[in-house]
Amino acid sequence: MPIFTEKKKETRVKPTGNFTVEHIIDEKLFGGANKLFAQITLPPGAQVPIHTHQGNNETYYVVKGKGTYTDEDKEYPVEAGNVTFCQDGGTHGLKNTGSDELVFIALIANTMK
Repeated sequence: MPIFTEKKKETRVKPTGNFTVEHIIDEKLFGGANKLFAQITLPPGAQVPIHTHQGNNETYYVVKGKGTYTDEDKEYPVEAGNVTFCQDGGTHGLKNTGSDELVFIALIANTMK
């Protein structure tokens, strides 16, 4: 089917704040090339904690809101329209520093060898 209307939605509970992950498409359809393709919603103050990627990379496309993106040990302000990239072996995180939801698309692509 070329059009997907049903999406799996989950709430992730973290000490840094709960957030919603809405899977855009079942990642199995990518045949192992991608680990995640989802829209993530961070309420004000919530964050995706800083984490490391091993064997894959991650791209964020910010759709709505404002926040602070951490890449390794540096912080950058982000807003709607910005794209971030964390390479294989890198660390990153994203915090909603605004007063509205921060919504972004996340794509985790497995590193091809």
